[in-house]
Amino acid sequence: MTKGAIFDLDGTLLYTLEDLKDSVNYALSQFGYKMRTLDEIRNFVGNGVGLLIERSIPDGADNPDFSECLRCFKEHYEKNMYNKTKLFAGIDEMLTSLKSHGYKIGVVSNKFDLAVKELCKKYFAEKIEIAIGESNGVRKKPAPDSVLKVMKILGCTPEKTYYIGDSEVDIETAKNAGLKCISVSWGYKDRDFLKKHGAKIIVDKPQEILDILK
Repeated sequence: MTKGAIFDLDGTLLYTLEDLKDSVNYALSQFGYKMRTLDEIRNFVGNGVGLLIERSIPDGADNPDFSECLRCFKEHYEKNMYNKTKLFAGIDEMLTSLKSHGYKIGVVSNKFDLAVKELCKKYFAEKIEIAIGESNGVRKKPAPDSVLKVMKILGCTPEKTYYIGDSEVDIETAKNAGLKCISVSWGYKDRDFLKKHGAKIIVDKPQEILDILK
């Protein structure tokens, strides 16, 4: 029976926070709004770029500049998402080992689909078999839709599949999809936050994911 490991992207496999901050602040600057700090962006991410901009711009989605600011962010991020982004230590080795142990690997993210696919192609190439981001007409996490789609494509069952992420959204996603969840402490939410939001398994290093899945 096929074994599956489905990962969140931002804060789990890749450190993306600074590029997100730079693109948010570029977009905000085009409309004369104040810049956001790295800690603010850390608290705003996890629910898709629409909510990222909604949380960053004064008055949120009610702001008349909201749609244009979101468009500006996306255009800037598409051209600048590799500037400071990097793999967390040990991720490449962990994915390689999972592949060698027969795991099918997928990514499900609330980042917009184009960016998810481009980032995975650049940083993971053949290691990840399918990557899905936010797109029109598909409910984003914590809805299980994209995770269930990836499982079907990979040929995995809930009993043999883990979902791995760094946030409360990922914990809820795994629950809604009927999967076991592994929460990582090196991402954008700390261990206490994860415990408070129902994390049952928390790892501090990618190697620990291997220990659990093997």
